[in-house]
Amino acid sequence: MKYKLTRRPKVDDSHLPAHLHPLLKQLLARRGVAAEECEQELASLLRPETMLGLPEAAAILADAAEAGKRLLIVGDFDADGATSTSVCLLALAMMGIEGADFLIPNRFDYGYGLSVPLVALAAQKGAEVLITVDNGISSIDGVAAAKAAGMQVVITDHHLPGHELPVADAIVNPNQPGCQFASKSIAGVGVAFYLMLALRAELRSRGWFARLGRPEPNLATLVDIVALGTVADVVSLDANNRILVDAGLKRVRAGRCRPGITALLEVAKRNPVRAVAADFGFAVGPRLNAAGRLDEMSLGVETLMCSDIMYARRMAAELDGLNLERRELETGMQAEALKSLERLQLKEDELPWGIALYQDDWHQGVIGILASRIKDRYHRPVIAFAEASDTEIKGSARSIKGLHMRDLLELISSRHPGLILKFGGHAMAAGLSLGKADFERFNAIFDATVREILAPELLTGEILSDGELPVEFMTLETAALLRASGPWGQGFEEPLFDGHFRLLQQRLVGEKHLKMMVETECGRLMLDAIAFNVDLNVWPDATVRHVQLAYRLDVNEFRGNQSLQLLVEQIEPM
Repeated sequence: MKYKLTRRPKVDDSHLPAHLHPLLKQLLARRGVAAEECEQELASLLRPETMLGLPEAAAILADAAEAGKRLLIVGDFDADGATSTSVCLLALAMMGIEGADFLIPNRFDYGYGLSVPLVALAAQKGAEVLITVDNGISSIDGVAAAKAAGMQVVITDHHLPGHELPVADAIVNPNQPGCQFASKSIAGVGVAFYLMLALRAELRSRGWFARLGRPEPNLATLVDIVALGTVADVVSLDANNRILVDAGLKRVRAGRCRPGITALLEVAKRNPVRAVAADFGFAVGPRLNAAGRLDEMSLGVETLMCSDIMYARRMAAELDGLNLERRELETGMQAEALKSLERLQLKEDELPWGIALYQDDWHQGVIGILASRIKDRYHRPVIAFAEASDTEIKGSARSIKGLHMRDLLELISSRHPGLILKFGGHAMAAGLSLGKADFERFNAIFDATVREILAPELLTGEILSDGELPVEFMTLETAALLRASGPWGQGFEEPLFDGHFRLLQQRLVGEKHLKMMVETECGRLMLDAIAFNVDLNVWPDATVRHVQLAYRLDVNEFRGNQSLQLLVEQIEPM
């Protein structure tokens, strides 16, 4: 699908420090960066005091530590859940709190969150205090079951709450009503990290570390895991999240990160010394997620917590194998989904506004990625379903800008009681369950509701460009400057430029990637360029001599040599 190219307007950047490169000043100003946000130090993190429920949660855990109660971390089966679980377990051990364990539900047996059956399993493990991470805000029945079994429950989550909150001993979630914490985009691992910071402060005030005769731990050593979970969960990189990610990446580049992260970068053939946020998002995160998608996430947690690099490499290799299996499954499912849509023989302007797809042999663990791929191809909100039982199907939803997916599902649920068995999630991603017999009815209602609330112009995808890059800035130095000025990611997009070029050479590499040699229109500079996953019905085309490119600057390394390369997001013949 071709995306509409829109240039960001030039804005006033005089409020930013004068020492910044003029190009960088303008790029940051266009992304709404304030002067005080240019210094990305951990000391500038938002203070914990504004996070509702944090003091109460810290006090409960400190009481439990002093009483020697058994703590159990209940995580989620994605990268955010795995990193949240690992941060809590490592921090508790660093603070001298022994015996904490974890439990992550297998998505195929228990589903998402603190379910009633999972509480029974926690009771078998002798848990006295449950700490949910990256889940729990919608676990009404699970929390009630835990309380009935005599357990204390501390919820840490970042998902949007429903109308009813669980009756837990403490809830820490910046998105709950009344919470003044400014970063509403913080990931689950960020919330867990803040709880551990608050617990350390509470234990300090009680003289815990003095009694143990041990120094206070430096919890900043865990920010590499926090950074990984934040990027992998694709939350918006607001100022607070950028501080966390930047600090974590600095540990990675300095060779001071967890062996498990090093091993995952290695198996993905990424250089830790030059790691950027995209390496977490596109290399490490998917391999970590593969464990929860196809098997169980305990392997991911163990990899992150491992202190031995050789053992970490063995587990990273296993995760890499699972990721390859996941990709093969996804490729097959995507081909089937596209064929289903093609069989409808619809033109692009006749496509459903909301696309719902279901096939009974699709894999539950991969439907989220499938929905994301179809969404990217057609720029429509998409829900992909897989069979959960003989009578029930589970769906994973992905949305587009301008349509809040969780609110949409809530609207459908309120208008059609009983149609959606359960749902939850964010603006851009959500999950839900239906009766298998209700799929066709839901499909029609989903499309009709999207048509009702979505403005038609939002069905056209948009690429935001920072405009034409002057030739004098098309250098390795500029590429290195931009690389070092991140972290770039969701909600804080990496600089993208556009321009007209002469197309000198073109050839396919890796079966579906277009490798090019291009020349600036003024003829002053020739550059390597590559466009990934091009439409093979269009490219290569020897008749095309001039193209418009939307691209990012990249440093290409080959056999120890560095060269400038354009990473092409969109290519249009002229």
